[in-house]
Amino acid sequence: MSNRDFIYFAGEGEKILEEMKGSKLTLKRFLKAFWIFYALASVVITVFNADRLITKDYKETSVYVPLDDSWDIIINDNVYSNINIEDFRFDTASKGDIIVMYKKLPEDWDIPEGTLRIHTKQSAVKIYIDDNLVYDYGHGRFMNGKTTGTGYQFIDFPDEYKGKNLKIEWFVTEDNVFSKIDSIRIYEWANAYRVIITENRLPFFLGSFLLVFGMVTGIITIIVLAFSIKFLRIFCVSMFSICMGLWTLCYYDIMLVFSIPLYSVSLMEYISLYLLPLPLTVYLYGDVKTLGNKYIKAFFWLLLSVQLIFITVTMVLHTMDIVHFAATLKYMHVIIVSSLAYFLLVLILNLKKSRVKNKIFLLGMLFIVICIAYDLAGYCMDRYLGYSPFSLKGVSSMGVMVFVFILIIDFYMDMTKKAMQETERNSLLKSAYTDDLTQLNNRRYCKEYMHKIDKGSTAGYTIFCFDLNNLKVMNDTYGHARGDALIKSAAAVIAETFGDYGIVARMGGDEFAAVLKTSDEAEVARLAGSLLENIARKNQETPGLDMSMAYGYACGSREENNIEKLYQAADNRMYKHKEQMKKSGLAAAR
Repeated sequence: MSNRDFIYFAGEGEKILEEMKGSKLTLKRFLKAFWIFYALASVVITVFNADRLITKDYKETSVYVPLDDSWDIIINDNVYSNINIEDFRFDTASKGDIIVMYKKLPEDWDIPEGTLRIHTKQSAVKIYIDDNLVYDYGHGRFMNGKTTGTGYQFIDFPDEYKGKNLKIEWFVTEDNVFSKIDSIRIYEWANAYRVIITENRLPFFLGSFLLVFGMVTGIITIIVLAFSIKFLRIFCVSMFSICMGLWTLCYYDIMLVFSIPLYSVSLMEYISLYLLPLPLTVYLYGDVKTLGNKYIKAFFWLLLSVQLIFITVTMVLHTMDIVHFAATLKYMHVIIVSSLAYFLLVLILNLKKSRVKNKIFLLGMLFIVICIAYDLAGYCMDRYLGYSPFSLKGVSSMGVMVFVFILIIDFYMDMTKKAMQETERNSLLKSAYTDDLTQLNNRRYCKEYMHKIDKGSTAGYTIFCFDLNNLKVMNDTYGHARGDALIKSAAAVIAETFGDYGIVARMGGDEFAAVLKTSDEAEVARLAGSLLENIARKNQETPGLDMSMAYGYACGSREENNIEKLYQAADNRMYKHKEQMKKSGLAAAR
């Protein structure tokens, strides 16, 4: 083959390799997109089926008597008459404000075993029928400086209340909590909680999934973390999922179905919300680190410190009833918005440096920012302006659910890449330290191993040197294939005899060595005897093998001998043994 032909074929080979790499990259991208599509499709199908199951009886179970019109309302000293509370707005209520509502109940309603549903927001409430107190919530907690919580309350409302006068007194326990009163209705008692699930079915499904997924993944990951820190990011995903799932179930009052007190549900809601940015911040540390920007990294530690300090301080203040979570919520919103802006900045900078694994990760982050902004805007408008312009519920949970899937896929891809790199690295190390023919350690590995012993170990050790006899005669007479078979057999015998007591290596050609973790003369002599027995057995099992080898050994320790001198002593004794074998006719020329 001419040089021109060789260059042509080499160029063609490189083109083929590049095409193979491109095809492999395309396949990886296709598989990644497929799994994302599969995950999202599974979520959509599951949500659709669950929604159909929950809503099949909604028309029958959601029947209620509305009590929104014809109210007379007194807010502090302001009097309002004939009010429909759906359209009624007022200045944001604050701690100490008292709202009193009067209304004559309908003469009749077709609701057996009725229950009055009201939605209280950080308020104590009293309900009277014809000036008789029939329900009292939160006053004891309010007088003791404790939080009252936010959520639905259900009050037994029998038929005998028909046509009587209803009076509701609200005692606001926190500042700036609401500027409108939610719809007041009478439901059938048996359906009251079911209506909550049905009306909030999307948050119910998403929150339940995130909570269960996070708990299962977290338990598994905690166990795995004991063996590898690589799974810290998946642990962060699970904690993020738990916080978001728990917040969703509490915020949409679904946890009330389990008969948990209202103030406890509110407490879980605040704690899960305040903890929410923390695991996502820790998760992002790997991406911050890859940027190598000291300012970005410094801001990361600042943000993490602010989150930890704020969470700790607010929890202490709330526990001691000095300042409740409701009063610090606006500051938490600022931290959440700041954290999301920082996360986006880090991802965009990584994208510019081509260090983001895929653009889908960035799109997922953008999606969750939009979803959280949607819910946050709706919450603030409802709390401070008394308007709820957005009807779709559970948007943040939906965004988080999609984002969790993306984080899982990202983690999987990252772990797969690292596993491939580790496999490749191990393969290269094995090639560098392994003899191709015998698969024993090679000379380089043996020398480095002895160097480590010489530097660190004080225990006793023994070095064996071996020389295979008659290899040249075997190569010259029967060919190198038979010679290679003889070398492999010798390697197998030495490894079988000494492998459990240290390392065995081929030093080159027909020479081998073993470094044993013992200097016991009796033990070493026994192993030497086992070597001869194993050689004899191998010769019996393989007709025509006629294997023999010379050996020598030296025992010592780092405190007594330099390991190189010990190796030389073993090598000298091996050569003396070989000379003796030649004289006795047991070894031919090498």
